[in-house]
Amino acid sequence: MKVDYPPIIDYEGSDYQDRFWGGGDRAYEDQVEAIALERLLPEHGRLMLEVGAGAGRNTSRYRGYERVVLVDYSRSQLEQAQARLGRSERYVFVAADVYRLPFIPGVFDGATMIRTLHHLADPLRAISQVREALGPGGIFILEYANKQNLKAILRYALKRQAWSPFTPEPVEFAALNFDFHPRSVRGWLEACGFTVERQLTVSHFRLGIAKRLIPLGLLVRMDALAQLTGDWWQLSPSVFTRARAKGSPPDAYPGGLFKCPVCDHYPLAEGDDEQVCSNCGRRWSSEGGIFDFRVR
Repeated sequence: MKVDYPPIIDYEGSDYQDRFWGGGDRAYEDQVEAIALERLLPEHGRLMLEVGAGAGRNTSRYRGYERVVLVDYSRSQLEQAQARLGRSERYVFVAADVYRLPFIPGVFDGATMIRTLHHLADPLRAISQVREALGPGGIFILEYANKQNLKAILRYALKRQAWSPFTPEPVEFAALNFDFHPRSVRGWLEACGFTVERQLTVSHFRLGIAKRLIPLGLLVRMDALAQLTGDWWQLSPSVFTRARAKGSPPDAYPGGLFKCPVCDHYPLAEGDDEQVCSNCGRRWSSEGGIFDFRVR
């Protein structure tokens, strides 16, 4: 039976890393996100799955993990990540679709998805894919764009926007750009087999005037304090959650990592610069140190 998959945003060939993060205008956002990650990440781990890794802006922050698998749909973004991080046994670069992750169930003990969910038309399906890849007790750190932020509440009160920040449905403010209600995100995590352990509210002062008038160091310290209110209320533009995989998914196949994203068969046979599925016969290439499991 044919399965219809949601549309995706492809950053192939994009200069997003340099344009958005490289100019210094986003130093505040980058630093407060680093603080949130440090607070939520376990001290030690074996294998981390980074979904929506892009050019690897956050990858070096997963210092406690022995290995990190970077996943992005765009090969050019992974090439930028590879140039940033270098080639080593510690990093595995994988071009893949978040709705069809090519990993053996239960193989990871940690996962992150930062600044990615807001591009997903079917967040529940994507979260379920991450849950399948995580073993029992695995930690998932998810960041999402918060629909119920103070700016949206004020605009709604002043009748400057039509949509309500208090209702649970996502709002698509631009093509494949979504804001989500915190209650909905928690519901999706729980429906997929996660227990939400902690929430941090991030980027409270994401205002041009604040970044111009307040020194960066002070602004970051203010946000670091405000983050700690995240379990009480979520009113910031960005929210980080730490969730733990519950239940008893299948143990990971010993020594394996990949499965076929089309027929879910594993393990795959290693050929010359490719992974071969013995069940459906598909071949998945590996070129320049990047595995390509994209179906579309």
